[in-house]
Amino acid sequence: MHNSQVEKHMKNYINLKKQAGATLLGMLFVGAMLFLVAVIAMKMFPAYQEYFSVKTVLRAMNKDSLSDMSKKDIQDSFDRRANTSYITVINGKDIVIGKNSAGETTVSAQYQVITPLFGNISVMMDFNASSDGK
Repeated sequence: MHNSQVEKHMKNYINLKKQAGATLLGMLFVGAMLFLVAVIAMKMFPAYQEYFSVKTVLRAMNKDSLSDMSKKDIQDSFDRRANTSYITVINGKDIVIGKNSAGETTVSAQYQVITPLFGNISVMMDFNASSDGK
């Protein structure tokens, strides 16, 4: 009986050795990947923040009577609002003024932002915003 207890303890000891857990190298690899994802997200966040500001300005412009305004007035209105919202990626000359299916004047903007990540690696983001919320 004493022999079987020793064998049982030896098997438990061997199982514990097999279940060693995460290695330092594995933890460093996971940490490096998390750091890389965090750096990329921090570099891309300002472009998305500005995109949401552009969307907010365009939707606010939709509340104005755009049909009664000239193209120059609409562009100037966008520039004033963009200035107070700290939008630098586009200006009034970059917006597209058109009509929707109901004949209402709409304003939209389509643009790209290229953000350098590190070295010669950059990320390009396409944005499209419209005053009618589409």
